[in-house]
Parts: sequence; C-alpha cells; structure tokens
Amino acid sequence: FSGLEACELDQTQYGCRIDNRQCTCAYGCRSEFRYLTRKECQDALKGRAGDICSGNPCLNGGACIQVSQMPGYKCRCEGTGFWGNRCQLPCPEARHTNFPYECIVI
Repeated sequence: FSGLEACELDQTQYGCRIDNRQCTCAYGCRSEFRYLTRKECQDALKGRAGDICSGNPCLNGGACIQVSQMPGYKCRCEGTGFWGNRCQLPCPEARHTNFPYECIVI
C-alpha cells in the first residue's frame, strides 16, 4: 500500500484488491479496494470476473493496482523514471516546484 492516501474513518473498510497478480486484503480506504472478500478477489484472478489490470494499462514498468474508483485501476510509477496516470510522462530533470512525487528517488 502506498500510505499516501488518507480518508475519513467512516470511509474505511476491510477489502481486497489484485496487486501484482495476487489478492491483497487489508483494512483501509474504501477507494483502495475493489472486492469486499478474498473469495471475490480470487474469483477475479481465476477469470470469473474482469481483471482490469490484465491488459497492462500501466506503461514503462508501472505497477497496476485495482481500485474501486473509475477507471478501476491506479498505476504506481515509483522507481520507473516516469509519472502520470499511466506512467506515460518522463520525469523532469530539473527539480521545479511541481516535481512529481513519483520521480523522487530516495
């Protein structure tokens, strides 16, 4: 989990999502979880439900994580040298005031 997304207590729940072709279940923000149970998540992995990440929507080595908000996935771009909704934008070389957090190398 990114640890970057915060939500109100009434917007939290236990849920599951597909993360790197495995079901990850935890307690967190509703928007982070597409499935309410591990079984729903595992059924999706077996092809009984749509796995939006199976089409590899993230570019340049970004990791696809299913979420409940449209479009149904989020790309994690950290460490790729790219940023943007689909990791499609190259990280800028000069650090300016709007430097994307995905481009920060620690």
